[in-house]
Amino acid sequence: MLTGKKILMFIDDLFEDLELLYPRLRMIEEGAEVVVAGPEEKKVYKGKNGYPESSDISFDQVNPYDYDALIISGGFAPDKLRRDVRVLEITRKIFENGKVVAHICHAGWIPISARIVRGYKCTSTPGIKDDLENAGAIWIDERVVVDRNMISSRRPDDLPYFCKEIKKLILENSK
Repeated sequence: MLTGKKILMFIDDLFEDLELLYPRLRMIEEGAEVVVAGPEEKKVYKGKNGYPESSDISFDQVNPYDYDALIISGGFAPDKLRRDVRVLEITRKIFENGKVVAHICHAGWIPISARIVRGYKCTSTPGIKDDLENAGAIWIDERVVVDRNMISSRRPDDLPYFCKEIKKLILENSK
């Protein structure tokens, strides 16, 4: 169980619906508190497939030291979010604090722009393989890759394995 653990997720329009909702609900089911941060507090954003989801807080309200993990969903939102210096700073601080940074599909764009993938093994949708490799990552085509405090997956079909590894690594970091 992840009772007492706090997890951050990012949101903006055109997030991949399943990649945000599935991990959010799984982590809540495990007892974690999941906070969704967006450009604006309490705003409803539309997923790539039209599902609405709202932010709990804005990026300005995030204290990265309050979180045990960051889970970044894919879709087209990461391409926009990686241009926001607040998102990159939050990502970098969580990562540098040794906490879990998990990204799936196109979400790898945010860790790339945060400059934290160099020397890390990871995976993604094949569409950003070159981006990851050009940023110094070692790309592997597997459903989930764990390297130190970074977890990555390729696509929605990998979500059960992705979430299992997130839970496992958060608990290992707690020891």
